[in-house]
This record gives sequence, structure tokens and C-alpha cells, in this order.
Amino acid sequence: MQHILPEGWPRPKGYSNGIIAEGKMFFLAGVVGWDEQEKFTSDDILDQFHQALLNIRAILNAGGSGPEHITRMTWFVTDMEGYRNRLAEFGALYQKIIGKNFPVMACIGVSSLVERQAKIEIEVTALIP
Repeated sequence: MQHILPEGWPRPKGYSNGIIAEGKMFFLAGVVGWDEQEKFTSDDILDQFHQALLNIRAILNAGGSGPEHITRMTWFVTDMEGYRNRLAEFGALYQKIIGKNFPVMACIGVSSLVERQAKIEIEVTALIP
């Protein structure tokens, strides 16, 4: 993967402006923060984020990929202000589970998600090495 940074632009914090990648593409559906039995164990957005990342890692591993191969993430959050107020905690959890891979990202505030209890849903595109 080649991370793209236009000349003179500051390096973004926690994501990439663009990535050029080659290989077999792996698309993950929106992943929420419930356990493998599709049960939420917490209503806290950070707890659900933690579980969603673990779920993403499990799906990637099952498909022959891993967090280091993620090229794109889109996060949908129901509490944007709560997310903004806890950025450092989100960043620490992200690096603990995904590592120091910073794909292209978007974070979108939404009023609700299909799973009523979900506070965050994450779509992922990755490569299979």
C-alpha cells in the first residue's frame, strides 16, 4: 500500500488522505459492537467501539486478512459529540486492536442505526495479501 500525501499538506492525524493498493479486495458489511451471539453488553459508545474492532479483526482473520491490510473505514456514530469528547480514548483503543495502520476514513454522525441499541457501525475495505 502506498499512502498519498500531497506536497505541502500536513500529515493527517489518525488517517490517510489517500491510499493506492493492489490485490484482492475484501469488503466487510457494517459491523456493530455486539458479541458473537448478536447481544450488546454495553450501551457505552466506547465499549461498543471496542467490540466492533474485535469483530472486524475476527472477520478479517476469517477471510485471510488482518487489520494491517485495511484500506478504508467508514464510521457511523449516533453521538458525534460523545465521540469528539473521547477522541484520545478512541485513538488508544484503535491502536491497541488495529495497530498503527491508518487507512482512509470518514466518520459520519447519524440519528440512528438499524440495530436500535448500536451506537457505532463501521464499514471496512481491506486487501487479502
